[in-house]
Amino acid sequence: MPYVNIKVTKEQEPITPEQKQRLIQGVTDLLKEVLGRGPKTTVVVIDEIDMDNYGIGGETVAARRQRGE
Repeated sequence: MPYVNIKVTKEQEPITPEQKQRLIQGVTDLLKEVLGRGPKTTVVVIDEIDMDNYGIGGETVAARRQRGE
C-alpha cells in the first residue's frame, strides 16, 4: 500500500480544497502509472505546516520570508 505524505507551508493564501484534490488525484494517478499500484490502496496525506514550525539555516521560515528570502 503506497503512502505519500505531502508537506507544504501554510501561506497567506491557503491551498484550496480543489488544489488538494488535484494533488491527491495526481499523486494517485502517478503511482498507478509508474508503479502499477491500485488507487484503492494508495494513501495521500497533505500536511500544512506553519512557517514558524520549521527552519532553514538556523532560523524559521517565517523570519526568512519577512526579509524577503
